[in-house]
Amino acid sequence: MEPVAASTAAGTATSTAAGPPVAGAPIEDRKTRIARYVFLFLIPFLMVTMMYATYVGTMHAPHPRDMPVAVVGIGAEAEAVVDSLAAVPDDVVDPRPVGSAAEAVALLESREVVGALAVPEQGTDAATLYTASAAGPSQATTVQQLLAPIAVQQGWTIESEDVAPLDPGDSSGTAVLFAAMGMMLAGYVPLSVVLLGLPHLLAVRRFVPVLLGWAAGTSALIWLILGPVVGAVDGHFLGFLGVGMLAVGAVGAAQLLFTKLMGPLAVLIGMLLYVVLGMPASGLALSVDVMPGFFSFLHGVLPLPAAGEALRSLVYFDGDGLGRHLLTLALWLVVALGLSLLKERKSGLAVPGAPPVSGPDAPLPALGGGPVRSLRVRYAAAVAFPLSILVMVVGLMSFAMHEPTVRDLPVAVVGATEEQAAQVADGLQSNLGSMVDVQVAGSVDAATDAVVEGEVVAAYVLPAGPGEEAVLYTSAGAGVSQQSVVRAVFGQVAAGQQVSLTETDLTPLTDSDTMGSNSMYVGMSWIMAGFLIMAVFRGGAPELRRTRQFLPHLAGWSIGMALWLWLLYDVIIGAVNGNAWQMIGFGAATIFAMAAVTGVLTRTLGLAAIVPVMVVLMLAGVPASGGGLSLYMVPELFRGLSDVLPLPAAVDAARSLVYFDGAGVGRDLLVIAIWGGAGLLLNLVVDRWLRRREDGTGLPGPDGRPSPPGAADEDPDRGDADRDDADRLEGAGAR
Repeated sequence: MEPVAASTAAGTATSTAAGPPVAGAPIEDRKTRIARYVFLFLIPFLMVTMMYATYVGTMHAPHPRDMPVAVVGIGAEAEAVVDSLAAVPDDVVDPRPVGSAAEAVALLESREVVGALAVPEQGTDAATLYTASAAGPSQATTVQQLLAPIAVQQGWTIESEDVAPLDPGDSSGTAVLFAAMGMMLAGYVPLSVVLLGLPHLLAVRRFVPVLLGWAAGTSALIWLILGPVVGAVDGHFLGFLGVGMLAVGAVGAAQLLFTKLMGPLAVLIGMLLYVVLGMPASGLALSVDVMPGFFSFLHGVLPLPAAGEALRSLVYFDGDGLGRHLLTLALWLVVALGLSLLKERKSGLAVPGAPPVSGPDAPLPALGGGPVRSLRVRYAAAVAFPLSILVMVVGLMSFAMHEPTVRDLPVAVVGATEEQAAQVADGLQSNLGSMVDVQVAGSVDAATDAVVEGEVVAAYVLPAGPGEEAVLYTSAGAGVSQQSVVRAVFGQVAAGQQVSLTETDLTPLTDSDTMGSNSMYVGMSWIMAGFLIMAVFRGGAPELRRTRQFLPHLAGWSIGMALWLWLLYDVIIGAVNGNAWQMIGFGAATIFAMAAVTGVLTRTLGLAAIVPVMVVLMLAGVPASGGGLSLYMVPELFRGLSDVLPLPAAVDAARSLVYFDGAGVGRDLLVIAIWGGAGLLLNLVVDRWLRRREDGTGLPGPDGRPSPPGAADEDPDRGDADRDDADRLEGAGAR
């Protein structure tokens, strides 16, 4: 959801800053201009800071807190397990004894507990560990990590049972996540477009029927993408439609209320509730039981958690618990519409500080004024812009991540002799097929170097002789998901060879990055800071249309934001330690390059450029970066993009600086430099194109008469001044 901020930031800056003057209006004074520029920088600063301070702060080292688990059994053994769990430091789990496995399963299915451990029946040593993957894959993994050691300490064997498995088409458990995200987008994004171009729709009597139709259409579209198109959801159309209409309606109504109370600044409160706080509180990515306690409260009241849990109940738990989540959404919808109506009747204003608007061709003066585009164009933009963002976010991300499939995972095998290693490698390749790409390494040193340099993801060293152990070398710093895969694969290989296996993690994760996600968030924040600033400039400072005009602003912004983000992540949060100057330098280069690239598109396509910008710079880059899922687990398309897109380069650089002593950063910097250099050159081309277009139309000269073609070339200073005036006039009337 991160790139969506760009779609609303520009509109916010345009409509709340002291906007460009219209014909006949006085030129803004110096103080007003300074205030406008301060505001333009403040909007993206707040958006980037709010989002990534929360994400990194809550997710860099999640820690279980009072996770409710059940212990099945009667007698001393069960009581001993309960006591052992209760004695775990920091109140990690909240154990409760239950009398039977059926009772524990019922508690799991109602999500009252997150896991259960059944002590062995008398005369056996087999304990059963119950989980529910459909309630959250990460939650199920955490439960296994907490309960399995207790069974091992007792000398029991463990049998696992998943009482609510994920659908085969949604093996990552992300379908509900992307569906709920799509519903938040459908309710949140359109309000900024309506505010700028169709303010007459902000009247409650007009807004309600439009919201109803929009909620139905977008909910059906989300189901269509995740169901028939991607294959992550099987059936449940009517349920999706009902939940979606409530969720989109609740968010849209709440955003209408915020707009009536705060005007265009409503984008900030909406982003805070739906994106910044809503995602950690949702339990859709990580269990809410590993978040700070405040998020457990938010889990029960915010729309995103309610929508996600409602969909989860519908798809995986036969509707159990659905009612309370629908009630949460209904309360948001009813209360927000009621308060909007009261505010409207009390003040009669669509937004604060603006007169009533009754007709579609009466633009609000607060929104820039000037001639407006045709009603048909404005309606088309109000539909096409949020729809395109919705389709790209839900469609692209679900396609990339809904069903991770391991392909061509490069691993090395080391044996006492190369012949022995080659024989084992051939057997592994034959048995595992396209899942792995098995190579033979000549020595342990060569294999471990290959792991550290990223040439392979693991090295399997065969036992040196009878009774010896096999050793598996991995790298958590290079990716937790691929490390988990090779652990599982070679655990089975060693078991088949009847040898014990030990693991050596060559680059273990730091205590401040236990999920291995810091590098992804660092890279994403650099990218977002880059494209947001040019989106805001396009909406709020249309007079900055020459490269020489906005270049100094971009340079200062890039250095300042890179320094601030390092300070935020390192000093304030403590998630990314060391390599300060390298982090700041690479961050500044990335932010500047992304701003330059974005400028090319916003200067030629206007704010419609936000959609292709966010697809190329952010959405396609997430699966191509390996920051979440391994590159060897996403569609092959993204593996090819990993070498050319900027986000993978930024993520790899952040990861390399923390875990690999900067190895490969030069290659990443080259990718960023190419993007930045291309952006600068294309901006110069756009300068010439704009100059020719303006000279051909004849801009108004100082005496009020059109300048003849070529006049600007004869007097460059006068031409630039004239064009600046024209830019302000065009900015005022473009909408």
